[in-house]
Amino acid sequence: MDKQHFNLIIFFEGYVRNYRRLNLHYLHNRSMFTKREIEYFSNLGEMLGYHAFIEDSKPDNDKGRSRPMDLAWWRWDERVDKEHYVGLILHLERENQWDKDVETIEKLFSNTNEEYIPHNVIGIQNIESESKIEHLNKLVIRKNKAQGSNALMIYRFYDADMDVERVWAYNFLASGQIEERKAICRMDELDYWYMCFEEEFVNRG
Repeated sequence: MDKQHFNLIIFFEGYVRNYRRLNLHYLHNRSMFTKREIEYFSNLGEMLGYHAFIEDSKPDNDKGRSRPMDLAWWRWDERVDKEHYVGLILHLERENQWDKDVETIEKLFSNTNEEYIPHNVIGIQNIESESKIEHLNKLVIRKNKAQGSNALMIYRFYDADMDVERVWAYNFLASGQIEERKAICRMDELDYWYMCFEEEFVNRG
């Protein structure tokens, strides 16, 4: 069956627009950010008609064992197969720790069995600084050559000059094209985190 590729930049735009609804307060720890963001994409997958599983797993043939997936969307269609899922539609990883940025990419693009190759992948990562992005994006491109997934990488890093967190997204299409979208994340007057796109933040003055 043909792969179900999405325009994942639309998913990023929804993530930005709905971020305040996650009700993430400044008192929440980083684990709560991970939990709420994964739950957001889990609910999105179910609304689109997929079976969503948090902490699913898939084989890693290089390591000779299964490795966890933070979130997986599977498609079920009895017209095609009455016993098995007909495709891994999405594999998502969410990581807070800076030193696990490469490991996150390796999870998304691991050498696995054909039925576990995801049609789409999303990586959401806190990184140390903007300077890491070029290196990480080159790694995504190299790793994805064999896999051929649509890939959305979302990098979040602190900008000390503006005292905001920047959230930069890169959408890697299976065709080789790359689309970029940038957002700002900061707290509102009630100390809840929200996002808006960079151009909106600048235009507000």
